[in-house]
Amino acid sequence: MNVDIVPLTTPDTYDIRKAVLRADMATQNVQFAEDNWDGVFHLGARVGKQLVAVSTWIPRDWDDGPAIQLRGMAVLAHMQGSGCGGGLVEAGCAQCDDRGFPLVWARARDAALPFYQRHQFQVVGAGYVDATTDLPHHTIVRLLNMDHRMPANLTELAVDRHLRGQQHRLRWRCLDDDV
Repeated sequence: MNVDIVPLTTPDTYDIRKAVLRADMATQNVQFAEDNWDGVFHLGARVGKQLVAVSTWIPRDWDDGPAIQLRGMAVLAHMQGSGCGGGLVEAGCAQCDDRGFPLVWARARDAALPFYQRHQFQVVGAGYVDATTDLPHHTIVRLLNMDHRMPANLTELAVDRHLRGQQHRLRWRCLDDDV
């Protein structure tokens, strides 16, 4: 199966967002206020001519530092587990890294946590129920490959986040013990 990762327009994302993210939900709204912010990009996965997965990548700080928020990640039910979603996440993270962002974060449904953990995301903080979907979620973070941008004396990047009044820390350590 050939999967092509392609840029999308905002309206290109709507049908899959609705089918996957709003199935059996009271709200059917699939438009995000951030969809047309400066720097936002949308990616999709195509198999042949069929769009099977979508994602939205929003420049949005995390703990007052530059980051990208992954939002609206959705894969059609019959394509889940095929690798299309993983390819889409990896391509999006690579673009974020190329644009100089040190991390990607998201508010992930608990049902999708194993998928994100397979793609180097880590859960940060306590779970919560999302107001729009009424489903359990956790915040997740993935540090990107920043070796080429790290100062020589940096041995640890600590990303602090205050979620629901609690402090959480995710650490990344350089492999070079001499630094």
